Amino acid sequence: MRTTSLILSRKNLALFLPLAGLSLILLVFTLVRFTKGLGAVTNLSDAFPWGLWVGFDVVCGVALAAGGFILTGIVYLFNSERYKPVLRPAILTAFLGYLLVCLGLMYDLGKPWNIWHPLVMWNPHSVMFEVAWCVMLYTTVLALEFGSIVAEAMNWKKLVMAFHAVAVPLVLAGVLLSTLHQSSLGSLFLIVPQKLHPLWYSSLLPLNFWLSAVAVGFATVILESYTTSKLMKRGLELELLIDLGRFLWLALVVYLTVRLQDMALRGALSHVLDGGLESTAFLIEMSLFASALILLTIRRTHASKLGLFFAALFALLGVVMNRLNVSIIGLVSDSGVKYFPSWGEIVITATLTAMGFTIFFILVRFLPIFPPDEGHPNHVPTAAKH
Repeated sequence: MRTTSLILSRKNLALFLPLAGLSLILLVFTLVRFTKGLGAVTNLSDAFPWGLWVGFDVVCGVALAAGGFILTGIVYLFNSERYKPVLRPAILTAFLGYLLVCLGLMYDLGKPWNIWHPLVMWNPHSVMFEVAWCVMLYTTVLALEFGSIVAEAMNWKKLVMAFHAVAVPLVLAGVLLSTLHQSSLGSLFLIVPQKLHPLWYSSLLPLNFWLSAVAVGFATVILESYTTSKLMKRGLELELLIDLGRFLWLALVVYLTVRLQDMALRGALSHVLDGGLESTAFLIEMSLFASALILLTIRRTHASKLGLFFAALFALLGVVMNRLNVSIIGLVSDSGVKYFPSWGEIVITATLTAMGFTIFFILVRFLPIFPPDEGHPNHVPTAAKH
């Protein structure tokens, strides 16, 4: 069993300097937000109360962390041991993603100190109540899954054995909880049929959100594997990523087929060429998905590292654009006000995102997140030609 030293060298200590600088920036805006209120750092209003912090930090953040439940389900529930080399990075990404979602939500809540209320003040008829409970429970599941990695690093054998004993029911609970709240995020927007633009409003929003989360889960795993192989000078699991690219292609085809057929039945396709902000945003979104599908359909690009990287990147950006369209752009025109994120909103979101990346790369240096390159059946040297 591999052990990892947690003692920091000078070289490792330098990794904390960017994080310290980002934390300082975050601290300044945090003080302003919690001493002066939302109005001091945001462009939110009573007419448009949900902006970047909900649209990106929460709605996009939850989707981008979907790789955790996708990979754990494939490995443990479908018994596909082959994908274990990319499982732990997906768990770590999901865990950090949900922690940042919770942290970002604290900035957006008018009274964040009341965030514990859903624990004791039950309202089972509320979609928000379901989302709150599912996110809390799934974050706990991710903490336990990540805890098994820490236990292995510390060589706590009995704790590792305990985690292995409950792995399958834990994963099953995680898949169920993640499926519930990924779809429930779409359900949040079902209550505004007269406010959300027809290009995005649909009774199938819960299904669309879940299907797009599945797709972006595969995309995220491909991106993090490629990026870490470059930045950490490690091997790339190319054969595994080619397989995940096939899954990504299938997930995108299913998602777009369901969505476009629904739009055709609702008559929403007539708005595509309206020429306004909404139609432009929709065309950008569809262009990103189309670019991903084209790259994944062409055998030469699908089998190359760069081709997979850009296909996954376009798919991820397409999902991000979709979530921003649903939560912000599709609602702005009906609100009667113009909204664009303030510098405070942008800086806090950017800083939280950068902190997530920094913490990820710090943790992979000290924990057994990636398998050793030597002896790995799908190891491809990073120096190999694209």
